[in-house]
Amino acid sequence: MSKILSIARVNLLRFLRDRSTVFFVFVLPIGIVMLIGAQFGGDFSPQLGVASGGGTVADDIVARLDAEESIKLVEYESEDELLIAVERGRLSAGVSVPAGMDEQLAAGSPASVGFISRPDGVGPQLQVVVSEAVAGAAEQIMATRFAVGKGADPSAAATAAAAVAPTIPDLNVETIVAGESLFPASLGRFDIGASSQLVLFMFLTGLTGSAALIQSRQLGMTTRMAGTPTSIRTILAGEALGRFVIVLVQGLYIMLATILIFQVNWGNPLGAAATLIAFSAVGAGAAMLFGSVFRNDQQAGGVAIVAGIGLAALGGSMLPVELFSDSLVRIARFAPHYWANEAFAELVRRDATVVDILPQLGVMFGFAVILMAIASWRMRQVITRV
Repeated sequence: MSKILSIARVNLLRFLRDRSTVFFVFVLPIGIVMLIGAQFGGDFSPQLGVASGGGTVADDIVARLDAEESIKLVEYESEDELLIAVERGRLSAGVSVPAGMDEQLAAGSPASVGFISRPDGVGPQLQVVVSEAVAGAAEQIMATRFAVGKGADPSAAATAAAAVAPTIPDLNVETIVAGESLFPASLGRFDIGASSQLVLFMFLTGLTGSAALIQSRQLGMTTRMAGTPTSIRTILAGEALGRFVIVLVQGLYIMLATILIFQVNWGNPLGAAATLIAFSAVGAGAAMLFGSVFRNDQQAGGVAIVAGIGLAALGGSMLPVELFSDSLVRIARFAPHYWANEAFAELVRRDATVVDILPQLGVMFGFAVILMAIASWRMRQVITRV
């Protein structure tokens, strides 16, 4: 047992000492999770900036915009600061309410409210929200001006408009969702991307890590180990354990980093841990198979990228399986990624426990056993032939 652990430890140290590991294993996955969450996150609220000159109407406009739950309001001191924020992409749009708007409207002069938005994004939708807020805030003054235009006394018209405005009933809009939503409303903006990228990078790390196994064979390290009082079974177990630990370290890092940085919800802890272990075994089996089949690390590395990304796309790591056609879902079941993504979907979106995902865990362990058996048979042939 000590020899098995020693071989696994050496493999892990070789993995961590590789300089490319820092970016591709520790930086890139978190960057992609952040990018996916920023673009497609479920709790995304566009930011609307406001630069107000003050006054009753201006304060009413800001209050109405602040009451909108669909947007996040950010106040600025001046219109110049607001314009810069929109230009640099910190805001989706901005509203500029001029000073002295109350006096202008009372005197019958037109008053302009500025609206600034980027050429892309949600600018048109936010403009509708701003227009409704401006119209609601100015409705009493506009009613007074209309009455005065028809010959009414200005004071009497203002008094009548103020008295009638509170009695005007609000328009209630009720939204009814037909059918079942694919993703719950409580789902965080990073929850989907985190689990799918976890599965993608764990498998990729396992496949690309097979290069170290091939290098050990090319450098004669495997042959020298076989020449010592170390059985081939021990060598295979140590190499497999090393691959397993490497994939598991990758998965643990992504899971802990997304919890700390993005507050990702991974569901039931025991279920998440079981899924992580099961898919680590799958990645280790695939790594052993690649390490035993290919003759050099260049071949293994090239095929590993193509196979890893292709299986990830097929298994739902690029696009949620819920959006697949029925025929594509049947094909996707042949990819181990499908079962890992399904397990995380049950845990994160449906509050499942480890008992609920036993079928997915069973299939993943089945993949791992088959891959490891084929790899061990092939690796034994390679070692004994050398």
